[in-house]
Amino acid sequence: MVSSSLTKLVFFGCLLLLTFTDNLVAGKSGKVKLNLYYESLCPGCQEFIVDDLGKIFDYDLYTITDLKLFPFGNAELSDNLTVTCQHGEEECKLNAIEACAIRTWPDQKSQYSFIRCVESDTKDWESCVKKSGREKALNDCYNGDLSRKLILGYATKTKNLKPPHEYVPWVTLNGKPLDDSVQSTDDLVAQICNAYKGKTTLPKVCNSSASMSKSPERKWKLQVSYANKATNY
Repeated sequence: MVSSSLTKLVFFGCLLLLTFTDNLVAGKSGKVKLNLYYESLCPGCQEFIVDDLGKIFDYDLYTITDLKLFPFGNAELSDNLTVTCQHGEEECKLNAIEACAIRTWPDQKSQYSFIRCVESDTKDWESCVKKSGREKALNDCYNGDLSRKLILGYATKTKNLKPPHEYVPWVTLNGKPLDDSVQSTDDLVAQICNAYKGKTTLPKVCNSSASMSKSPERKWKLQVSYANKATNY
């Protein structure tokens, strides 16, 4: 019992140190901290990842954004650290695979590219692993103890959100959840541009004269997943 308690204490202590380091680095760079708390197999999460989040890279906003993905969502964590996912074991598996991808690739563009591949067709996720070029690293992570440690880390970060997340996808900008004024991808882009306080030249899309979308603006009507149900938002 003492050994188990000590292990938990060391684990969460390391996690707090990593969180502090991440915030310190992002703060020094002046980049906008954009966090997405999500779960695989959640229709609204899939829609946001596939259709909206890619604009961060299409518009070169990744140069001023520190994007972090947290694949845990509405899963539950028991006292003995057993994880129960909202959409079943398959969701737990995909969350772990994506956690491994985030660990495997240090850059946010590669992380997003892989996760978008998986969420575009979750039934064919294995093809994303095979064509990733990092199949061994991903499989070693998933099949070993590392994937579980990563998921427990995301669990802690998700559970410690203030204010607590109400549903997924849950997006925060510099630590604050998006408000009701953000109703489209263009609104999100505008908030990122306005929130940036660094010295890097702003991407062209941030100029008021630049067209933020070549196609008609798509208003969000995401199917968000609450703890025990899903509804349209």
